[in-house]
Amino acid sequence: MKIPERILLAHGAGGRLSHELIEGVFLPAFSNPELESLDDAAILPELPPGRLAMTTDGHVVDPPTYPGGDLGSLSVNGTVNDLVMVGADPLYLSWALILEEGLEGEKLRQHVESARRAAEEAGVTIVAGDTKTVPRGRGDGIYAVSAGIGVVPEGRRVSDRRIEAGDAILLTGTAADHGATIMALRHGLEGPGLHSDCAPLNHLIGELWKGGIDIHAMHDPTRGGIATTCNEAASRSSLRFLLSAQAIPIAPGVYAVCEILGLDELYLASEGRALIFLPGNQSEAALEILHAHPQGRDAASIGVVLPAEAGHAPVELETLSGSLRPLDMLSGMDLPRIC
Repeated sequence: MKIPERILLAHGAGGRLSHELIEGVFLPAFSNPELESLDDAAILPELPPGRLAMTTDGHVVDPPTYPGGDLGSLSVNGTVNDLVMVGADPLYLSWALILEEGLEGEKLRQHVESARRAAEEAGVTIVAGDTKTVPRGRGDGIYAVSAGIGVVPEGRRVSDRRIEAGDAILLTGTAADHGATIMALRHGLEGPGLHSDCAPLNHLIGELWKGGIDIHAMHDPTRGGIATTCNEAASRSSLRFLLSAQAIPIAPGVYAVCEILGLDELYLASEGRALIFLPGNQSEAALEILHAHPQGRDAASIGVVLPAEAGHAPVELETLSGSLRPLDMLSGMDLPRIC
């Protein structure tokens, strides 16, 4: 890669420096026929049969590099996972960057390389992109905007409206790793074993589909964490979710950071975990499949879906003492610039 020492406003102006950035940085990293044509839009091969799924996402994480990932990998994995959560097989991504004047070229290279590796790991192709620059002091180094398309194969139907009383609620790994890592880094509390869970979920969830598991609904508990995500799903399904504090896996480092900073793990973001709602009688089979995959070794059944009941909140937590604690949706802004 031919990397500029610093990003200049002219790198986003569409002239010679823009072309040098494309040809020296982006094309070598994301080489593929659809991108290399450099047309105004990518012309894609014929898609597999099924329903088309599309998502888009902006990424403004602070700091942009952290243990376990960076803005490059986060923007790719976040888009991939949004597609996976609706039952789609992710295929193609677009990736746009907003760069602040003065950004070090080496930092740009790191994020580009990280995005390349993440796309390769997920098995998706970045086929389109864009770069814009803003004057010094009017940005924060680097932002990313990504969009993705995938295909939902025939026979898959994933929706909160499919959630039923008696469903089990599974979490595919430890909770809140991403949010706790970001907050620890901001407060100088980073330590060994504390790192983001940022990862693509399509291979892990693919094993459940191969195993014949009837997934009713899925969500990745990003902003607002498990508690907010469950409230959203409970609202759409008109049912009650009962979670177990004892069953929710929390890494020791995450627990320690939350104790020091007074944070609640259930409201912190995960970037490589899925909440899965499925028939209760398939819970054990699903966990066996998840545990056999490296990403799912800490998967657990963390709750159950019940009929709505007067006098009970839509989402409740059975505490370690056996009492019921209502879990409301996140109020206000707990962790800004988390993803």
